[in-house]
Order: sequence, then C-alpha cells, then structure tokens
Amino acid sequence: MSALVICTGGGIGDLLLATPVMRALRGRFGEVVALTSPAHRDVLANDPELSAVWADDLGFGAQARRIAAAKFDAAIVTWATPRSAALPLAARIPIRVGQARRLYSLAFTQRVLVRSELGDRTTHWTQILLDFARAIGCDTADAAPRFTVPDAARASLAATLREAGVAGRYIVLHPTRGIAASRERWPATRLAELARALGTAYGARVVVTGSADDRSIAARIAEGPAALSLAGRTSLAEFGALAEGALAVVAMDSGPMHVAAAVGAPTLGIFALQSDEPDRWAPLGPRVTVLRATYPCPPGHRKETCPDFACIEALEIPRLLAALDELLTRDAPKEHGG
Repeated sequence: MSALVICTGGGIGDLLLATPVMRALRGRFGEVVALTSPAHRDVLANDPELSAVWADDLGFGAQARRIAAAKFDAAIVTWATPRSAALPLAARIPIRVGQARRLYSLAFTQRVLVRSELGDRTTHWTQILLDFARAIGCDTADAAPRFTVPDAARASLAATLREAGVAGRYIVLHPTRGIAASRERWPATRLAELARALGTAYGARVVVTGSADDRSIAARIAEGPAALSLAGRTSLAEFGALAEGALAVVAMDSGPMHVAAAVGAPTLGIFALQSDEPDRWAPLGPRVTVLRATYPCPPGHRKETCPDFACIEALEIPRLLAALDELLTRDAPKEHGG
C-alpha cells in the first residue's frame, strides 16, 4: 500500500511541521511519497520516512498523470489550494483527505475541520495536521518534526566555517523572518546589540544566518569582531549542520527555528509580536524554549502588516539571556512569559 502527502503551500516551517503526518502514515502504508514545491524540496529530501519526494514542477495534467501512474491508495492534502485539492481527484486516488468548509472540499472523501477555525488558539500545529492522518485511522505518539542532515552537508559546512575562521564555540543567531516586504523595516540595530550581548555572555562567536536576500541586514547585525554573517552562504542542509554544532540557536519565529529544534540543537524561539501565537508555532525538540511577547502591539500589527516592528526594537535582551541560560542549564523544556 502507498500514500501521497501533498504539501505544496506554506514555508519551510509549515512543511517541517507536516513530517509527523508522514510518520503516522508510514505505520499503515508501506510507502509514503511527498509532493511539495520545488523551492522547499530540500526540507524533505533526506527524510527516512519517505520513499520519495516529488517536486510540483509539472503542469496540472502531467502531474495528475504522474500521480495516477503510481496508484496510491490514499492522499492527504495538508495545505489545500484548488490545484492541490484537484490533483488526487484527477488521479483517481480512492481515499482523499483534506480541509473542510472550502469550495474545493468536495474533492475530498474525508473532510477535516481544522481546529483553529473553531477558535482553538493553543493546540500545536503538528497536532492539528495529525487530525488529517487520524481521519483515516493513522496516528503517531512521536509528533516531533525531524530534519535529517546528510554527511555531505556537514563536510561542506565544516569547510565554510574553516574559511570564515570559526573555531571553537559558536552561537547561531537567525534574526530574520521570511517576509520579504518587511526587510527594509527590520530593526537591525537592536539585533546587532543582541549579537554583541550573546557573544559577551557566552564567550562565543556569533554566527548570523539568513537567506541571500538577508545579506545586507545580516552584515549590519554582525558588525564587530565577535560576530560574522553566513547569510546566503549555507544551504538548508548546511544550516541544519550549523545548528547541530552550535552551543545554542537563537532565532526569530521562522522555518530555520524549526529546523534547529528538529536537529536537536538547544533552540530559543523569539515570538516578538502579540499575534505570533507561540502555543501553536513553538519549536519542538529535545531542548527548546520560547520568548513570549511583552510589547503592547496594536491589534492590527501582524507579521505581514506591521509597519515598524517596534516589538523587536524593544526586545528585552536581559530577559532573553536569562531564558537562554535556563535552557542551557536544564534538560526539561522551559518557557518564559512576560
């Protein structure tokens, strides 16, 4: 038997948080294949739960024929769009699970009512996604996302660190979020203060990470001898290797935050906006904590629309360092409120 998981929407974090669904399906179906966007294929490329990872890089008809040829017994669509909902129907997969209360929901044989649409603000997103697997009798007690780092990525990352002069202890600071429109408003000065404070507190180099588009911001944040920027210089797998070897990873709520937690790195996730919902999006891993918002954001200030990110400008660095100290000195996950 075989199952297809279609997860073509969202970002790195959304896709990584769907990996427990794939684990749950593996218990019933011998083979599990994931279909995802070409940009995010690397998130799943080395996942041992998967028989294959397909990129959604074909036209609708060609993709439907490819899926039909595999003769899947079931399909789960974790992030539905009209296209992703229609693909398993066109491929004549007999069991099709997806979101309820949408025009395209008629394409599914099992329709799942997403708990957050009923006002649930505290259940973690991994559990909400697992409801799709539970709809066809699949579940897992292990709901922690996994990210597998290949040895080749470790080797290439080691060469990059040698070239950059990084030896001994280091802390990773991932100070950005995947919101392109916000880059010009990102408070780099305050985050540079955080980088200096981390380096001083732990006697470690601070490695600032980000995408190629974040290079300018990361360079401003990494000013000074205690920090350096690797923004745009690591693949996702190499970032996973970087996180594995770090004393700690301090990250804004982002896909890399989830990757760091998934590889087992001590990870502190910064949820600066009141609307960030850390109960739902907290990093999951053996050593994680979150820093909750304390800044009084206006009601309309969300990550997509915030005009100034004053909450980050007002980030309480001593409170963050205290949270990180507690994380590094205790095995149990901890959380710091306001």
